[in-house]
Amino acid sequence: MIAKFLIWLTLILAVFGLVMISSAGVYLSQKNFGVDYYYFNHQLLFGFLPGLILFLIASKIDYRKWRKFSFVLILLSLGLLVLIFIPGFGITVSGAKRWVNFFNLFSFQPAEILKLTLIIYLAGWLQQFGKNNAGSVAAFLIILFFMGIFIAAQPDIGTLGIIISIALLMLFTAGGKFKQILWIIILAAVSFSLLTVFSDYRLDRFLVFINPNFDVQDKGYHLNQSLITIGKGGLLGVGFGKGEQKLGFLPEPVGDSIFAVIGEELGFIGMLFIIGLFFLFIFLSLFIAKKTNDKFASLYAIGLASWIGVQSFVNIASLTGIVPLTGVPLPFISYGGTSLAVLMAGVGILVNIAKKTKV
Repeated sequence: MIAKFLIWLTLILAVFGLVMISSAGVYLSQKNFGVDYYYFNHQLLFGFLPGLILFLIASKIDYRKWRKFSFVLILLSLGLLVLIFIPGFGITVSGAKRWVNFFNLFSFQPAEILKLTLIIYLAGWLQQFGKNNAGSVAAFLIILFFMGIFIAAQPDIGTLGIIISIALLMLFTAGGKFKQILWIIILAAVSFSLLTVFSDYRLDRFLVFINPNFDVQDKGYHLNQSLITIGKGGLLGVGFGKGEQKLGFLPEPVGDSIFAVIGEELGFIGMLFIIGLFFLFIFLSLFIAKKTNDKFASLYAIGLASWIGVQSFVNIASLTGIVPLTGVPLPFISYGGTSLAVLMAGVGILVNIAKKTKV
């Protein structure tokens, strides 16, 4: 029963994302490519359809097999991260190297793949150490350190924050000692503070967070346009496809800012609907984690719930001024083929766990 709920919930989220991209991306598509639905078609062909195939495959494979290959998967993911910095493979967009060009056939974001393989790896690693030994923080920190170097060098601090949050939540639920986790949080906070202080654009984002009226025509433009976009929607929205802020005013309308477009076109009710779907997904994942007797399966479900929960919160909170702008996508909804395909694969594994658990 739970497996069927997960399948339908995933399809609803992914299809909802496609529908919103079809609306939010028309202006940009016409401007950049001379057609109406480039972003919709690209997300469908390189995100949803591959994701659907991966979802079906992952849901049929016994989840315990992923544990056997977890170390290989994490090494491959780190290898893909390294490819970003090799000339001919890495693609730079707006000063950031986050994509790999695969022999001019297609491009993808290794960091999105890393999120899933990290959850699989940590689920197996934390299960192996057990509740009394999860405090082997030295090895835990080494894993995060190497990942952090490559992700911070892209730079992609938002994704780094998501990955650290997932890892800490999994460590905590596996029995990690509070004092050890607290020290990791302090170390992470100091690191992020230094990364912010020594980066002009990150410091600007922090200043805008402190004072949203700071330089509204430049440094504070994105946040202010996001708030204006959401505010225009009111309770019921202006109507699907009728939003005006996506017409060259709101930055990244198909990407990181798509939640603001939802707010303008579908209103508070639309935003509440999508937030409710995320809460339902997290609840179902944690329910599976509680019901299964397999520690690996339980930790994996918690890791996936943490991924969806933390990333959706950070995206929505940054667009509403609750946290500084981070540039992380809204799970299942934002434009990005790699993100959608990997998320659907991850849910496929969870569906298999639900079937094996018989819930």
